[in-house]
Amino acid sequence: MQKFTQLSAIAAPLDLMNVDTDMIIPKQFLKTIKRTGLGVHAFDELRYNDDGTPKTDFVLNKEPYTKAEILLTRENFGCGSSREHAPWALLDFGIRCVIAPSFADIFFNNCFKNGVLPVVLDDEKISELMAFATETPNTKITVDLAEQTITAGNQKYDFDVDAFRKHCLLNGLDDIGLTLEKDSAITSFEQNYKSSHEWV
Repeated sequence: MQKFTQLSAIAAPLDLMNVDTDMIIPKQFLKTIKRTGLGVHAFDELRYNDDGTPKTDFVLNKEPYTKAEILLTRENFGCGSSREHAPWALLDFGIRCVIAPSFADIFFNNCFKNGVLPVVLDDEKISELMAFATETPNTKITVDLAEQTITAGNQKYDFDVDAFRKHCLLNGLDDIGLTLEKDSAITSFEQNYKSSHEWV
């Protein structure tokens, strides 16, 4: 998993609440177990017309937001089904950080496990960031996980994050990575177990 330390990037304002996981990645694209290739289908119904052409009024189809790595949105983001494809699709599109007033619990947890940082800020601060991203679209916003701050122009916002999840993101550790941190202890146990249980 890619480390998340500090991100300076274009932020796209998606001014919608209750964005569910089917909106993030519709069910017809869930046939794959690969984590790549889903970005083109992220927000499919919002991004594309029935004939497959891009909807010009959707934020992620507008420049410079087509290159956004930060998504600003409203409350209850990631609600609905528990599909892990949702953070996969965001990450494959290029989104490394989602900032919202609240998240659905399973989606929130899945983000951390896949290298996406979900940040909780109150609605007023989200509105300020959206205004900044709208009025100065080419100006990057900086998210610093180590310092737990978001900087937009002259404004700086603090955010909370669980210490263990912060450690995992800063060091690029998913569940497999966490297990491999104990590789020497696991190897030692296996060797000792085999020597004391020769019949196994």
